[in-house]
Amino acid sequence: MVLRPTGNRMTNGGGRAVLSALLLGLFSCALVLFPVGVPASAEEGVPLEGSGIHYPGGFDPNTVGEVRGTASGFHRPDRGPVRFRLDTGVERYTVLVSPAWYWHDVRAEAPEGSVVAVRGSKTLGKDMEMYVIAQEIRIDSTAKSWTFRDADGFPLWKGRGAGAGMGGGAGSQMLRGGPGRGGGGGGGKGR
Repeated sequence: MVLRPTGNRMTNGGGRAVLSALLLGLFSCALVLFPVGVPASAEEGVPLEGSGIHYPGGFDPNTVGEVRGTASGFHRPDRGPVRFRLDTGVERYTVLVSPAWYWHDVRAEAPEGSVVAVRGSKTLGKDMEMYVIAQEIRIDSTAKSWTFRDADGFPLWKGRGAGAGMGGGAGSQMLRGGPGRGGGGGGGKGR
């Protein structure tokens, strides 16, 4: 290290580099101790009260199957997923679909008592109830269907790279002119 005189005091010629390295080190430590950005749970969602199931995450491609039964008890909360009961005659499921604004955007409908087929990820909640995180819903009597998640289970209302969107926002397929209009594929196709 070489000390040079500058005016009345001596300074370290590499002082700026040392200071920069020190600040970078402190910043790195701060990031490890206090991470910033999107927490992992934000992508997976928060546990739904009662079931403990993470929403909108929690979709497990390893448990995907199709369940057919009678739909009842539709609930469209202000927050959380549209949900309904599905009675197969042998088992009862609670089907978790999408935010209410997306359900509305894709013009999904399932009349009370209709026979529906739900393709999705099956899971057991901490309340010991069976759940299906819906990927696609088809109404038997009308042959209408709506897709809510892609093949990997990613929620279509989040619009890959477009942000999470809010009711009618960037994640809305309908307002972007995407699937769902005029019987198009993906976000809400009527057959």
